[in-house]
Amino acid sequence: MSEFSIPGLRLGVAQAGIKHEGRDDLTLIEIAEGSSTAAVFTLNAFRAAPVVVAQRNNANQDARYILINSGNANAGTGKPGMNACEASCAAIAKLTNDVPNRVLPFSTGVIGELLPVDKIEAALPEAVSDLSEANWARAARAIMTTDTQPKLRVKTVELNGQTCRIVGMSKGSGMIQPNMATMLGFIATDAAIPASTLDGMLRAAVNLSFNQITIDGDTSTNDAVTLTATGRSDFVISPTTPDAAQVFQSALTALAKELAQDIVRDGEGATKFVAIEVSGAKSVAEADAVARTVAHSPLVKTALFASDPNWGRILAAIGRAGVKDLDVDAVSLSINGALIAENGARADSYTEQAGVAAMAPEDLLIAIDLARGNETATIWTTDLSYDYLKINAEYRT
Repeated sequence: MSEFSIPGLRLGVAQAGIKHEGRDDLTLIEIAEGSSTAAVFTLNAFRAAPVVVAQRNNANQDARYILINSGNANAGTGKPGMNACEASCAAIAKLTNDVPNRVLPFSTGVIGELLPVDKIEAALPEAVSDLSEANWARAARAIMTTDTQPKLRVKTVELNGQTCRIVGMSKGSGMIQPNMATMLGFIATDAAIPASTLDGMLRAAVNLSFNQITIDGDTSTNDAVTLTATGRSDFVISPTTPDAAQVFQSALTALAKELAQDIVRDGEGATKFVAIEVSGAKSVAEADAVARTVAHSPLVKTALFASDPNWGRILAAIGRAGVKDLDVDAVSLSINGALIAENGARADSYTEQAGVAAMAPEDLLIAIDLARGNETATIWTTDLSYDYLKINAEYRT
């Protein structure tokens, strides 16, 4: 058995030539009967056709197939895009003697171009014939767009002699500020989990992982994360097994965090991995708002790229985060353990040399203490480099 295999779930990969010839760009996931699948989707009002269809088809949580194409988002394509999406589901149903509404379609790539469903239909037989439990690594590459590397993680969960496995893959490196929820995530386990429990577990994990990352503040039209439980192991989660649920939830959240941070580390043009940790807030929402305002500031992000301890930009971002009655004289700021500012101004102990040294590593922790409460929040983000501009300026060429 492969390290990444999940009994009851097989993956097939094919080359449809959707945007580029000669590369894997079509993935089909076959889900065994009796499994359950939960999903969360983007809150962007311009939701792509596959998001609309997948959300509708998963209402009964008895999906048999997940279809993923890269190279084309099938977003902003109106009724023709919906028709193309429905046609791809119908093509799978015909090949597998199933029904179209048991197919969950997902797309990622260029927005505003019609999905070439004819290419997908032509490649689907290859994907079906390639179905295997051992295809996770190949599939993780096939769903990539501007990613530079695949994102694939695995966890083993053990409790009282019962064991299950969780495997997940994700893609995304730009247009990243999931709000469920261009990122996609697909997670599966062989644990036995009731459908009524699965959705809550996925949402809890997503809220502490994918929803805490941002590259550029843009919520995609196509963001989605799924969680499938095949029930093929002896690890059972039920109302009478709260310990099993707790252990599984912890492992699921840890895996989701790893995948989310993998996305940040592979951010378009990124040279820094940045954790922004806000403490001393009156509410989690308040701490989150401050962290996101700092993370989304182009001035802060470019200073991070230059390893320039321009701490005034961070204070300015904190000040415009909308915190009501903020006592700026109580705010303190540290970068990688070096105290930069306190009492709303530069710390007496701070030196520019210490600031430059703190900013030099690739991994940065910006710690902000608002000193007004006990709540905290952490956002993971990147710097803003020349390459980010180049990648996005040339994305369609």
